[in-house]
Amino acid sequence: MIFGFNTDIRHEDTVYHVQSEAREGEQLLQTQVFVRGRCIGKRAVSYGSSAAEGKTSAQNSSPNNDQDKEKLLRELHREVLDAIRDGKLDSIFDKRDTPETLAAVKELDLEWINARSVHSSGALTMRIRVTDGGATVEGARLTLRFARPDAPHYYAQVLTDAKGNAEMSVQVDEKSLSDSSVVVQASFAGRTATRKFQLRAAI
Repeated sequence: MIFGFNTDIRHEDTVYHVQSEAREGEQLLQTQVFVRGRCIGKRAVSYGSSAAEGKTSAQNSSPNNDQDKEKLLRELHREVLDAIRDGKLDSIFDKRDTPETLAAVKELDLEWINARSVHSSGALTMRIRVTDGGATVEGARLTLRFARPDAPHYYAQVLTDAKGNAEMSVQVDEKSLSDSSVVVQASFAGRTATRKFQLRAAI
């Protein structure tokens, strides 16, 4: 499974939300840029039989596995961030998208709604809400990847309820939280959004 990347970055007076994901069904690695929830442009690279063709500086050949795809996706994400910092964002977007198609793209987002009370009774419990353009989403698939020192990654999946909420729990010692991280990916209607959460022990 390929986990995406999300970054908020400011340039001059504008905050851009940059969201990169692997669209498995279309064999695409795609980065979308949002301003105040509105998509202003995309950049995509195919990893199918005619992949890449020099569209990014990361590599020009087709990635062979999920690790290669994630590396290429990370490079695509970084190129868009660099274009924003340099004030050259428009030059990096794919030109085939029209204002009408971009206007139809809503931002899938994740909110950690119990961030202040995540650990109790020896378990890490995360409550996540998924929204699509500000509206809660029922039936979004959430995949959690929990990484901690000296232990294999732990994965869990759950669907959001009618209010767009889902709960995931992992048995873990609170002392190890400061060295651990959680990545949560939401998938809905062919789109994904990914957030990385850093953990810390209670003070």
